[in-house]
This record gives sequence, C-alpha cells and structure tokens, in this order.
Amino acid sequence: MTPLPLRIPAQADLRETLAGLCASHGVGAAFVVQGIGSLSVARIRFAGAPDCTELRGDLEILSLGGSLSPDGPHLHIAVSDAAGKVTGGHMGPGCVVRTTAEVLVMLLPGHRFSREIDPATGYKELFVGPAESSIATSR
Repeated sequence: MTPLPLRIPAQADLRETLAGLCASHGVGAAFVVQGIGSLSVARIRFAGAPDCTELRGDLEILSLGGSLSPDGPHLHIAVSDAAGKVTGGHMGPGCVVRTTAEVLVMLLPGHRFSREIDPATGYKELFVGPAESSIATSR
C-alpha cells in the first residue's frame, strides 16, 4: 500500500477528483480511508433511491470512505449542515468543495478492482483481483 494524502481545493468536484486517481497514478485499485473538509454542494443518493438528493449551503464533511477503480468510484459520505443535521449515503457527482477537503487515499498497486454484476445481488459489486502486471509476471 502506498499512502496518498491529498488536499483538494475549493470549487473542485470532490468525486470527480477522486475518480481520476487510479488513472493518474497508474494503479488499478485504491481505497479512500478517510476524508474531512467542507462542501457547498453535496449530492447524496440514499439507500434504495434511484436519484441523488442535493444539499446546498455550508456543509461539513464528517466522514468519507470507499473504493476507487478504473470502473469508477464507490464512495459513501456523511455531511452536517449549519444546524448540525447529519445526512449520509452514496456520494454522487457534483459535490463541490467549499474551502478544502483533506483526504487520505491508499493506493494498492498489486491489485485491480472492478465492478461486475453479482448474480447473488443483481448489482454491480466489487471484484478484487491481481494487478494486470502481476498476472503477466506470474506466467
């Protein structure tokens, strides 16, 4: 594992920034271990809901975690508003950093994550495999 601490600046799309990390660092798998900071816009999809709910205002990121793969991110986030109300779920696109986001990512160069339909659930689920370079060297 290779730690990658990040400071993501104001106005950045947090999910989009994290989604591009595997490609920009040449790995097929990574985990977001934790994240804190603030958002001006949060787009969160609640369990079982088909679409994201949008929150606007001064929002604090209380927790952020998930997996990153070439197939895209799977991230969960919890935010609180100015009144302290906490909202959480799947992080959708369009989460705009208000002042900063501090995120710890662990790159996993020996692995490759993919999202494939799992017959047991009917959803695209995480599949873990060796990095393609590891497959080539083991032959």
